[in-house]
Amino acid sequence: MRPGVHVRRATASDLEDLVDLCLQARAESGVGRQLCTDDRDELRDQLAVLGSVDGGTVLVATCDDELAGLVLCRALVPGLLSRSVVSLDAVYVRPQWRRRGLGHAMLQAAAELADEAGATDVYAAPLPGSRGMQRFLARLGFAPAGGHRVVSTAALQRRLAMDVPAPARRSSVRGIEDLIERRRRARERAVGDDAPVRQAGASMSMQVRRAVQSRRPSSSVTSTS
Repeated sequence: MRPGVHVRRATASDLEDLVDLCLQARAESGVGRQLCTDDRDELRDQLAVLGSVDGGTVLVATCDDELAGLVLCRALVPGLLSRSVVSLDAVYVRPQWRRRGLGHAMLQAAAELADEAGATDVYAAPLPGSRGMQRFLARLGFAPAGGHRVVSTAALQRRLAMDVPAPARRSSVRGIEDLIERRRRARERAVGDDAPVRQAGASMSMQVRRAVQSRRPSSSVTSTS
């Protein structure tokens, strides 16, 4: 670890600085909306919860007494997985403090946490589009693994209500097609029933024209004084 660089667990007094770090990471990422919320109050609550739940840890790196980086990590005990792992949900260093050993120091602290927890693997979720972090992790031996996605319960319920299964969609489309077909047939019947009326109207118009023409003086008749 380089002189002036320190890594420690976050405390309650770091919370506002942690919110600032997360918002800076959000602004830097090309998919910031998917990274974290921009609501400071909600983000503050989420960080507080992560730091208080069993297995959740927030590590911070300071450089010259300034909060310059963070690691959000969780120790996951065996459940669906066959072994314990540590998941690094976020690794971020402020741009002005990069290439000073902060990332390496924070990963060293995370590896020590994983060793203490008996975790056999460490998973990392670098910021999307962060090529520097991708190269950094690859250099430390991180290999590609399954990606993570998250959605709120309320949003999931709304999307499920909107995403009608395919059979139901086909049934709905078929019902619309039947309605259109019934209306088309009704229009054809209406047109067919109206045909005699139009023919009668045409015959009457022709009779009127003939009557008018019969009353006109013939062009072959000339008058003499």
